[in-house]
Amino acid sequence: MKKEEISFEYQVFDDASSLMEADRSLLQKAKLATQTAYAPYSQFCVGATALLANGATVSGSNQENASSPAGLCAERVVLAAAAASYPGIVINTIAISYDNKRTSISDHPVAPCGICRQSLLETQLQQQTPIRLVLSGWEGNIFIINDVRHLLPLSFTAADME
Repeated sequence: MKKEEISFEYQVFDDASSLMEADRSLLQKAKLATQTAYAPYSQFCVGATALLANGATVSGSNQENASSPAGLCAERVVLAAAAASYPGIVINTIAISYDNKRTSISDHPVAPCGICRQSLLETQLQQQTPIRLVLSGWEGNIFIINDVRHLLPLSFTAADME
């Protein structure tokens, strides 16, 4: 038997004041996007804002549905909006934030769910450029992950089907 380990590094910032201006602005837009979420069931409002290579930003928020598999996460909404509005333009960074209306506590970063991780990775593979993530609640620490591959180790991709 052989043991192997998978690990990755990410940056942790105490708060938004420590971020570069571009990341701070993007994160603020993601926080604002939480206000457009439709989350009557979970009360967990997520906002995401993508910065594209052409300088444009695109925002999205989670959209729940009584038929729960039919809902969409903010990350997939922003990926679709960017692809539809700016086809072929690379996504450089996506900031993701949330507002937990149920507990009123949004004080730490949360990472994308599994299907969003797969969707983010698929987009990154398609554009052949890493996508940075800036993850934060309304307050507290902020995580910066420089490559979405880190969130989905041992991923399943089109290459596995060749």
